[in-house]
Amino acid sequence: MRRESSIPRENWQGKCEEVGFDFHTTIDNYPYWNESACYAFTLDEIDRIESATNELQRICLEAVDYVVRHQAYGDVGIPVQYESLVAESWREQEPSLYGRFDLAFTGDTPKLLEYNADTPTSLLEAAVVQWYWLKDTHPNEDQFNSLHERLIDRWREISPADEFIHFACDTDSYEDVGNIRYLMDTACQADRTAALISMKDIGVQGGSSAFIDRNSNPIRRCFKLYPWEWMFSDAFGPQIAEHTTRFIEPAWKAILSNKGILPLLWKLYPEHTNLLAAHREPGKLSGTYVVKPVHSREGANIQIVGAEEARTGGTYSGPMVYQQFAPLFKSDGKSAVIGSWIIGNQASGIGIREDDSLITGNVSRFVPHYFS
Repeated sequence: MRRESSIPRENWQGKCEEVGFDFHTTIDNYPYWNESACYAFTLDEIDRIESATNELQRICLEAVDYVVRHQAYGDVGIPVQYESLVAESWREQEPSLYGRFDLAFTGDTPKLLEYNADTPTSLLEAAVVQWYWLKDTHPNEDQFNSLHERLIDRWREISPADEFIHFACDTDSYEDVGNIRYLMDTACQADRTAALISMKDIGVQGGSSAFIDRNSNPIRRCFKLYPWEWMFSDAFGPQIAEHTTRFIEPAWKAILSNKGILPLLWKLYPEHTNLLAAHREPGKLSGTYVVKPVHSREGANIQIVGAEEARTGGTYSGPMVYQQFAPLFKSDGKSAVIGSWIIGNQASGIGIREDDSLITGNVSRFVPHYFS
């Protein structure tokens, strides 16, 4: 694994926008997409990342089953009033579309930092934008990236033919809209029909068994780029179990989409080669470790304690998780995190985010990759 300098393509901004990636640069002119560099891997390294991702998915599913069977919902922050909803979702094996494991990888054994199991973003960048970059700049090389094809196949696996799917997100977020429009496109390529709505457009109507959209159309299947913990706290949250609307990602993903899963995985699989020691209680780790809120996003409110000191601000609080620190790949003053995507239950590609600090945040840059 190495970081290489790369000459940006002429009119790279226009090339990004041609494939729907119009948030390549932030509103303060910060370059989120960075093709002045790239990461190169060997085939053996890609194989190790792929194998670790499949293994992590396997043990995560086993952990979900453990939580449901042992009613260990408190370990993963599920509110009491939603335990039955989550359990029923798992027992019915409601289908999952995707997820993203964030991995520390320095060329040897990938280590799980956290699992973005419910609302992962940077999918458009990983599936499409870096693929076109590869074809333009490294046409004789390969890339760990079958995301687009796997997403289309997965829609066909989990959705009846010709099904109409509502896609909902915070439509004030350029990033969320960009990601959800791409997912809508993959569903349409799988011969499903779709409509984009705001989460604010989801409502209830007397006599309707499903949630409805702003035009009073029933929402039978809804892909939501909106966290389950936020849904649980919303005004309509208590009505989720009473309505027939089915969501992607399903409610059982709430078990995996918070950092409380990290100590549980360590409890169930101590010393697992792809896991880092993690606990809910302080004082159990020595050396350098990381403190994370059970519920936090985009690198907010994270603290590294020990030899590698770092801290980020934010508005998250509540219970904390304590995880052993794992060195990140460093080159040219940048630290890189591997985002390894799972589609269904199959590892399907990676994207790389890098930062000047040790903590990957909302504006950490996306850098393309290839392997030989």
